[in-house]
Order: sequence, then C-alpha cells, then structure tokens
Amino acid sequence: MASNVSDPVAAPQGGADAAGAVPAASAPLIGVTTYLEQAQTGVWDVRAAFLPKVYLDAVTDAGGIAVLLPPQPASPEVARRVLGALDGLVVSGGADVDPARYGQEPHERTGAPRTDRDEWEDALFAAAIELELPFLGICRGAQLLNVALGGTLVQHLPDVVGTEAYQPAPAVFGQTRVAVDAGSRLADVLGPEATPHAVHVYHHQAIDEVAPGLTVTARTDDGVIEAVELDSVPFGIGVQWHPEQNDADRRLFAGLVEAARTHRTRRTPA
Repeated sequence: MASNVSDPVAAPQGGADAAGAVPAASAPLIGVTTYLEQAQTGVWDVRAAFLPKVYLDAVTDAGGIAVLLPPQPASPEVARRVLGALDGLVVSGGADVDPARYGQEPHERTGAPRTDRDEWEDALFAAAIELELPFLGICRGAQLLNVALGGTLVQHLPDVVGTEAYQPAPAVFGQTRVAVDAGSRLADVLGPEATPHAVHVYHHQAIDEVAPGLTVTARTDDGVIEAVELDSVPFGIGVQWHPEQNDADRRLFAGLVEAARTHRTRRTPA
C-alpha cells in the first residue's frame, strides 16, 4: 500500500517549460493514474477522482505535461486508445491491490479492494507493454505490475521484517536506503550516485514472488524488494518507494520524460 495521504512536500513551481528549458510543443504527454474515492470539497461529499499535487509537480518539473487517468470501465481497446495518444505512463500509489488477483485470501491488515482501479491499471499496463510505452510504477504501481504479470505480494510486511519502519505512522513516510544493481536501467537513470540510494517509503506490503519477465534491481538491507524492471520494453520500471516525495531528486521522472520524448519521436513521421 502506498499512500492515501495529502501532499506533504512543496515541489518547485513552474516546470521545465516555464524555466525556458523545454518548449511546450515538444513536451511529452505523461498519463498519471488517479484515486477514485469519497471526497469532500465545499458543500459536496461525492465520489471523485483525485491525485496529490506532488505527482503533477514531479512530471511537470521534469519537462512533461501531466494528463490524469481516473479509474473507468476497462477494456484492452479503451486502454490502447488512451495510451495511443500519450507518450508515457505513471501508475501512482494508493490502496492495496485485491489479493484475489494473485490467488490469496485477504490478510486482516489488507485494505478493502478497489477493483475498479485494479482493472483499469491492469489494462493500462497491458497496453503500455504492447505499445512499448515508457512507464513508471510507484509503490502500488510496482506491486500491481508484478501482480499483472503473474507475481504475488507480501500482504503485511511487518510480519516478515518485524518492523513498521516502511510505514511508520499514518501519513508519515519512512526513510531507508536501497542498493541498486549496477548495469540496470534504474542505475542508468539515477546516475553515478545510484547506490546506496536514500528513499521515502510508505508501504505495508511488498513484492514477494517476482513475476516472469521482471528483474529485481533494488533491495533494502533486510532484503525487501524496492525496484523491478521489465526487460522486454525500452523503459519499464517499478519502484516501491515514492520518488515524487523528494523534490530535490526527480531523476526517475526525468528518465521517464526523456524516454517518453524518444518514444514520441520514434512514432511521429518525419
């Protein structure tokens, strides 16, 4: 589980285009999945799609244009049509993945399933892989990627590692360090100082059995998987930490935006 939290980090304003670095006409379109929850605003108390602003800042500060993708009726055709208009995809954090999707009964600490979001994001991942669209899965996004491809999850990580450090308190991010595998795409994106890499974490679940086709590229000292990559696509990374929460380090978003720009160039006739 990733977040259900407010936006605790004030990211820089303006983005790359406002700073004069990237013209808007060449900025890639990055789809970002959203929550769908009961929400209050003004006099209204309704089901609503929303996303912490820090995700949007992370995309725009890296030179992309953020496009929100709320949960909706899912089909392969709809997912392909949506992603066919985009240059990259971020599958954001949020509620626990339904354990029925990986053949388990729910743990007592597993949250109520959001089956509409599970189905929507599963369809988006399938379409992104088919189209070789660059994607970044964050926390829940990394977990759903693993489940979508046939892997499983640890439903309550403290049962395994004996600590609440990965989700220390409601709306409080933990901090840890991960060892990143040399030669991985993740290491290329993070650069020479890739490991040990300090990260913000907020997850009580974790990847357990790794799905076929995924490679583990980062772990903590106590063995928790914190990053996986899909070898069959040009850019497909899932991290269980929250890179959007570190406004001083937007390298993962910069890497996604650069890959999205390359993808856009390749599919656009000269």
